Amino acid sequence: MADVANPLSIVSDMLSPVFAEIAGRLDVDPVVRPSDRADAQVNGALPLAKQIGANPREIAQRVLDSGVLAEVCSEVEIAGPGFINLTFADSFLSAQLEVVAVDDRLGIEPAATIRTVVVDYSAPNVAKEMHAGHLRTTVIGDALVRMLEFLGHNVIRENHIGDWGRPFGMMIEHLLDIGEDVAAEGLRQGDLDGFYKQANAKFNESIEFQVRARERVVMLQGYDPDTIAIWQRLVDMSNDYFNMVYEKLGVLLTDDDLAGESKYQPLMPKAYARLDAAGLLGESDGAQVVFPPGFTNRDNEPLPLIVRSSAGAFMYATSDLACVLDRVERLGADLLLYVIGAPQAQHLQMVFEVAKMAGWLKPPAEAVHVAFGSVLGDDRKILRSRSGDSVKLIELLDEAVERAARAVAAKNPELDDDARAQVARMIGIGAVKYSDLSTDRIKDYVFDWDRMLAFEGNTAPYLQYAHARICSIFRRSGVARAAARRSPIGLAQPQERALSQRLLAYPTALADTIATYSPHKLCTYLFDLAQDFSAFYEHCPVTKADEPIRTSRLALCDVTACTLEHGLALLGIAAPEQM
Repeated sequence: MADVANPLSIVSDMLSPVFAEIAGRLDVDPVVRPSDRADAQVNGALPLAKQIGANPREIAQRVLDSGVLAEVCSEVEIAGPGFINLTFADSFLSAQLEVVAVDDRLGIEPAATIRTVVVDYSAPNVAKEMHAGHLRTTVIGDALVRMLEFLGHNVIRENHIGDWGRPFGMMIEHLLDIGEDVAAEGLRQGDLDGFYKQANAKFNESIEFQVRARERVVMLQGYDPDTIAIWQRLVDMSNDYFNMVYEKLGVLLTDDDLAGESKYQPLMPKAYARLDAAGLLGESDGAQVVFPPGFTNRDNEPLPLIVRSSAGAFMYATSDLACVLDRVERLGADLLLYVIGAPQAQHLQMVFEVAKMAGWLKPPAEAVHVAFGSVLGDDRKILRSRSGDSVKLIELLDEAVERAARAVAAKNPELDDDARAQVARMIGIGAVKYSDLSTDRIKDYVFDWDRMLAFEGNTAPYLQYAHARICSIFRRSGVARAAARRSPIGLAQPQERALSQRLLAYPTALADTIATYSPHKLCTYLFDLAQDFSAFYEHCPVTKADEPIRTSRLALCDVTACTLEHGLALLGIAAPEQM
């Protein structure tokens, strides 16, 4: 990769020795940040002044007197109690952008410290259909995986499907009753809910079926070979359906990423024994529990994490603790990301705390709950179909593509059928994913077809159209993008300058996104970039401009298109070249 950094990083690196000399030590951060009043602001004089008992404005003046900013800034100013406002020189911005233009990574350096990251996401239940509630975990997890992999981390995807437990007794018996061929036909066509409801109804209506189902659970938990073989067929049928949904959604999950609840069943006795050996187990109402500090119930009494019931059964918490143990010790992970709904926050916090108490989660290893809110309908309640059932994810995706196809046909009737179908899929799926990802993940959001498929506003179609428009500029100009990106870039107009600064801020935007595991921050950046490009295109003629301005502006167009395409790809969204 080319030797390039964003302007804020460059200035920070240049100022670090100056601050170190003033402080008399090396660990001093100049604190270079974006600013509303200038291109950037250096804020480090204030905290340093407190540390060494000096006047912050005098420290700021010493920074300016060093002269290190002269080569990158056209104007510097000390403001307020000691802030330094910076206006970058156009030549400096141009030089940095020209390096970014020919850099496949667009100025983003690989992570300085490579981590082994396990991302736990999606997690549908066997013999139950994926619904709108699975959308958030799947697309947020997928986006984070893409970003972390791009930064060079060793990422392990784990799809913790629900493939174990008491319901499998009745489902296996129902499969045997109706025959495997009949069951396979229904499950592979996506009628998982129908299969489950039939089994559940039979369980509620028949004592004889209840007895068989309970006996089958015992056989399953005892790993009876015939029962396991039937169970595996049921799991495989469901996975075929899940894979069909994943393919439509365009996410990275495959069968190689499956890490169902069944995988951790044999590991629970070991996890339990290690908790016992560590002296962490106590008793509460006959159950074996751990009391992590800081957790209390409504009566302000210590809240237990139950790891073994009074009947001797292991619990969900035991399974989750076994997951932590396996991921840290077998996989060697030092970062565990759980992309799971916000309602599970307390449970996960307690699991993480117990894992720390047991010595399994110790620095640098850490576990993070990447929580998210719900998808709501117009009534601001959990999104459901008109019948009151959960909205099937695959039907939602199909409808998105159908709606996008109508929009594309109206906007560009000249596209042939194959091209229209391809673009409609990119727009429809992209619209659904972006609507989810562009919302602060911790918040609920209302599912709105009209808003998410709109070609204006902070939507995927708006960003995709911006990319397609740039591609059309090159088709009309007759200039190859590869040639344009190697051209000198001038910044004579304010809109050119604003666009260049936004482009150079891409590494910072991605860093901020990953630091908080918040894809909406990258979405916001891409939307701002598209708006900056729109202002540039409106005020700065491209194809009709004289040389060398024409070629310079084509280079700006190319870097913008590359950044839009790259950013959307990190979100798992395609960028069509025509719409």
